[in-house]
Amino acid sequence: MELASYSDYAVRLVNTEEPARGKDSLTSVEAVRALFGEASQMARRATDADLTRFRGVRGRLRSVFEAADGGDHTLAVDLLNSLLLEFPVSPQISGHDYLDEDGRPRWHMHLADHPSNATAGYAAIAAMGLAFHLTEHGADRLGLCQAGPCRNAYLDTSTNRSRRYCSDRCATRANVAAYRARKRLEAETSGSSGRTEDSAHETRAAADR
Repeated sequence: MELASYSDYAVRLVNTEEPARGKDSLTSVEAVRALFGEASQMARRATDADLTRFRGVRGRLRSVFEAADGGDHTLAVDLLNSLLLEFPVSPQISGHDYLDEDGRPRWHMHLADHPSNATAGYAAIAAMGLAFHLTEHGADRLGLCQAGPCRNAYLDTSTNRSRRYCSDRCATRANVAAYRARKRLEAETSGSSGRTEDSAHETRAAADR
C-alpha cells in the first residue's frame, strides 16, 4: 500500500462529524472499529475509552484541514507535526497480498499496528498518511467542502487543483443553488429595468402635458 493512501484514514475520521448540521456518527465502539476497515487487529482492540480519544484526534485533524483550506499552510503543517510527534509510526516492509507474475512478493512500506491502543494506532496512520499527501501534493490539496453547510474534508487529486466539493452530490447541489441564484438576480434586474423604463416614460408624458 502506498503510504499516501493512508491519508484516507484522516478524511474518514474527520467526516464522522458535521458540525454545521449538528451530526456526529462517532457514537459507539462499533463506529470506531468501522473506521479501520476490514481485518484490522487495532479495530479489535478498540474499547469504550477510545471513543472520547478518537473525538479528540478528530478535532485536531479537522483543524489541519481548516488551516490548509484557509490558506494558512504553515499552521496546517505545525498542527500536523504535533500529531506526528505525539503518535509516532512503526514502519515495516511488507509483501502480503501483493505478488508479481513469478509469485514473488511485491515489497512495499506498511505501517505496523500500534502496540498501545486503537486511538494511537489510528492517529499514527492518519497523521502519517496526511503528511505524505501534503508533502507530495501540497497543503492546498487539503480542503473543506464549499457546499455549505457540508464542510466535509477532502483530498484534492485533480490535475488542475480545481476540486471544491467533497462529492459529486455536493457539487451538483452547489451548482443548482448557484444557477437558481443567477436566475433570481436576472429576474430582479429585469424587473428593476422595467420599472425604471416605466418611470421614465411617465416622466416624459408628464412633461409633454
